[in-house]
Amino acid sequence: MGAHGGAGRGRVPGRCGVSARVGVNLLWLVPGVVGGSETSTTTFLEALASATPDDLDHVLYVLQPLVDAYPEVVAAVEHRVLPLSGRVKGARVLAEQTWLELQARRDGVALVHHMGGTMPLVGGPPALLSIHDLQPFDHPERFHPAKRAWLSLAVPRAVRRARLVVTPSEWVRGTVIDRFGVSPERVVSVPHGMPPMDEGTPEDALRERYGLAGPLVVYPAITYPHKDHVTLVRAFAAVAARHPDAELVLPGGEAGAEEDVRAAIAASGSAARIRRLGRVPRADVVGLIDAAAVVAVPSRYEGFGIPALEAMARGRALVAADATALPEVVGDGGVLAAPGDVGAWAAALDRLLSDPAERDALGRRGRAVAASFSPERNLASTLAVQRRALGLAPAGGATGPE
Repeated sequence: MGAHGGAGRGRVPGRCGVSARVGVNLLWLVPGVVGGSETSTTTFLEALASATPDDLDHVLYVLQPLVDAYPEVVAAVEHRVLPLSGRVKGARVLAEQTWLELQARRDGVALVHHMGGTMPLVGGPPALLSIHDLQPFDHPERFHPAKRAWLSLAVPRAVRRARLVVTPSEWVRGTVIDRFGVSPERVVSVPHGMPPMDEGTPEDALRERYGLAGPLVVYPAITYPHKDHVTLVRAFAAVAARHPDAELVLPGGEAGAEEDVRAAIAASGSAARIRRLGRVPRADVVGLIDAAAVVAVPSRYEGFGIPALEAMARGRALVAADATALPEVVGDGGVLAAPGDVGAWAAALDRLLSDPAERDALGRRGRAVAASFSPERNLASTLAVQRRALGLAPAGGATGPE
């Protein structure tokens, strides 16, 4: 039931010099549904499309919505399309257990890189597994019972079967090793690449569109419980009197904590200066980051932290939660505050809103940190892990894998 995608630049099967074919399982990637992993994965695909490795030949296994959302990226790499929307998870999972294995064997794939945290329960070519985080295991109360049951079966089995496991941070690497008892040598941390950011909506247009006037504290995030908007709302309310022109701006779609966020805003005493914008165009999100005096990321759980990286890349003063993978990503490019500690968050906001020079210095450091997370570095590291899983020598080297 699959459709054959075209061969992209440098993607001719059996081309001279190729040591192995690598399949990339993207059947889990439904655009607009999977969150930050969509951003990190498409950033990897864009880098792969622009830099063909000499020794590896890649073929992508994708759903039609991914082709529709990223036509140029998918077209640049050989691909196979499963004509499903992905919205019915049971159908997608069934196809992953059947169609994927048959197609991969037909394509002569030596390794399948499963980039969504699970893989077929049995059979299939040798596997490499990417795990973005273990939130369903660490906070099962945030997930539907059916999803918890599936992941509690599929993820441990996938970890055991994979030749190697890839994580986006050392923090996630540690959680995988501890929870599943995996040998540390089998789990490799490969930080995400900084996604490309188009120019944002001009600040004057944004201020007119949303009625914004003073210095802005911006937190672009969907209201999932772990994003912890409530701590930020309460911290902003605590410093509002000292900064009477400042405004808190909260773009992002609605999720499970929306009612709690709106209740916190109503109880803050500063509701007129807290703007819950909801979902806005991507250009407006980038423009709001650019216009911000401070970008805040109070999230209590991040396997990596793309929003923090984006703020640093735009040279904004950043306050992030001192939790999970965020300290690893932020480094000295931002201020860290204890997760859920309203007093600590209020102090950090007050400090930065009061000191433009410190904001500028922090922004410069943030740009330097963000520059180290390049898509090219992510691609090179990912390809190196694929070679290691295949037992191939590193590119340009004579030493085999560990």
